[in-house]
Amino acid sequence: MGFFLGVAVRRPSFFVRPKSDCTNMLKRLTVLIVSALIFILSAGEISAAVSVADSSATLKKSQVNSDYRVRVLRAYLSKHNSPLAEYAGYFVETADKYNIDWRLVPAISGVESTFGKRIPANSFNAYGWANGAYKFKSWEDSIEIVTKALREKYIDRGAPSIAKIARRYAPPSSTWAGNVKFFMRKIEPLPVAFTLEG
Repeated sequence: MGFFLGVAVRRPSFFVRPKSDCTNMLKRLTVLIVSALIFILSAGEISAAVSVADSSATLKKSQVNSDYRVRVLRAYLSKHNSPLAEYAGYFVETADKYNIDWRLVPAISGVESTFGKRIPANSFNAYGWANGAYKFKSWEDSIEIVTKALREKYIDRGAPSIAKIARRYAPPSSTWAGNVKFFMRKIEPLPVAFTLEG
C-alpha cells in the first residue's frame, strides 16, 4: 500500500545487489570470455603450425634459394665473374649440412683460384685441393667433397679455427689464413673471429 500512499517500501537486501557486486561480476565475465577466446585462437595456431611444419619439409630447397646468404654470395661471386656464382645456393646448403661458416669454402676458392677462374682444365678444383692435381666430377661434387673434408678431416680433428686449418691445408703459407679471412669479410662483413667447432 505504500505505493498508493507515497511511502517508500524498503525491500530486503537479497533482491538488490550492491553496485560493487555487479562490477565484480562483469570483470569476472570479461576475464572468462577473454580466456575462452585466447584458448580457442591458440588451438587454431597449434593446428596451423602442424600444417606448416608438414609442408615445410618439402620446401627446403626453395628456402635455401631465398636465403639472404645465397643472394649475398651470388652477388659477390657474380661481381668477380666467377663460374661458381650459380652454385651459391649449393655452397650455403652444403655449409649448413656440415655446420661450417657458409663463407669459408667460397673464400678458399678466392684464395686458391680467384673464385674458380684459374683452375686446371675441366678439374672443377677451385680450392687447390691436392695442390690442384685433384679432378672433381662437377662444381657440386667439389663443393660437397671440400666442405665435408673441412668438417671431418680438419675441424673435427683438432683444427677448429682458420689459422689451424691453414697449417694443414696450405703449409707453410703464412698468408693463407689471413687471405681466407679477408675474402670471408668481403663476402659478408660478419665477424671472422670464431672457431668452427660445433
